[in-house]
Amino acid sequence: MSLSLVSHKTDKLTGHFDVPGDKSISHRSMILSAIAIGRTRVSGLLEGDDVMATKQAMIDCGAQIQKQGDDYIIDGVGMGGLTAPANPLDLGNAGTGVRLLMGLIAGQSLSATFIGDASLSKRPMRRITDPLEEMGADVSTNDGKLPVTVTGLEIPLPVTYAPKVASAQIKSAILLAGLRARGNTIVTEPHISRDHTEAMLRHFGVSVTQEILDDGAHRVTMTGGTDLIAKDILVPRDPSSAAFVMVAALITPNSDVTLPAVGMNPQRTGLITSLIEMGGDITLSNQRLEGGEEVADIRVRSSQLHGIDVPPARAASMIDEYPILSVAASRATGTTMMSGVAELRVKETDRIAVMAAGLKACGVDVTEGDDFMSVTGQDTPITGGATINSQHDHRIGMSFLVLGMVAANPIQVDDVETINTSFPHFAEKMNKIGAQITS
Repeated sequence: MSLSLVSHKTDKLTGHFDVPGDKSISHRSMILSAIAIGRTRVSGLLEGDDVMATKQAMIDCGAQIQKQGDDYIIDGVGMGGLTAPANPLDLGNAGTGVRLLMGLIAGQSLSATFIGDASLSKRPMRRITDPLEEMGADVSTNDGKLPVTVTGLEIPLPVTYAPKVASAQIKSAILLAGLRARGNTIVTEPHISRDHTEAMLRHFGVSVTQEILDDGAHRVTMTGGTDLIAKDILVPRDPSSAAFVMVAALITPNSDVTLPAVGMNPQRTGLITSLIEMGGDITLSNQRLEGGEEVADIRVRSSQLHGIDVPPARAASMIDEYPILSVAASRATGTTMMSGVAELRVKETDRIAVMAAGLKACGVDVTEGDDFMSVTGQDTPITGGATINSQHDHRIGMSFLVLGMVAANPIQVDDVETINTSFPHFAEKMNKIGAQITS
């Protein structure tokens, strides 16, 4: 049964807000801990649907994962200790989970079939499966989409690969496939993308180097054949989830919200940089390292924003945040141009098309192209009053619930069940700081 939420105009947002654990790091902690030698304790794991799908897939492949209090205990089976699953691995809506696990299986002497929900089954997989085939894996797909069956090799071939786009999922799948290869697996992307996989591999003792080349490309070199040694993980809070709270506080008058211990990996802070450039009152404090990742406490106060041109090179560091950035842009003076974002068209939905249509329905001036979207803000209240179909995209759903907080008329968002994939209890938590989101 479809779930709908209605967001009403809000007077102010105040207080402390604990956002969930980082989804990207949570996926990787489940996968890498399972193939390490020894026991890993993972604290702060995001218990959203996507990460739980990855956890179950690892259990189906023979991993030993148990919950102990608020933590997860993983007894690793070693690099070659996984077993073939008895049934297809159902990753639900987890695009990161399915792509990383394809890479992992490609480097194991076993076979697995991957399936997902209707949304995930529409997403392209060839840019993952093509390099895996170069490494020697046997792959069959449904015209480049799920279901996908991967049969791996005990000793895959090391590759030197240069994807056309900077994508942490492509890079990570190749690195995971190369863990048992003899020699160096090298990935050179046009510019740096999220590097959580590189950081966590080093955390477990694998030799991984990163360098920025003269042309701005990012080269990652990993030496295969090294055992991963278990080491505890503290998952920082997710900056992509924090984004919705931050923008809500910026555009809702009289707001003052603090978000503690949010991940500040330099490849994840593009939205914060953009919001500060737009005039956002955002203060970072208590900057520190937790579990090998940079974190900080973030204080956000309501601000008068102005439009900017977001550099295309920044896209990789904020690709998931463009939907909520477009909401911020709707309340900024002038025009905000977001270019170099063609990747948004192959996410859970075509996020450019869905956001543009929804914003227009709420009275916002939007222009879109193949790889850009521009939003012109307005001083007068946004009309709102629309019913938005989120197309089962969690970030689309949360973005329009934030927009409803500053619209003259309530905004209803349909098909919001998938918000639980990344941000469980989103509406309930927002209401505790002053939002008015009803079912």
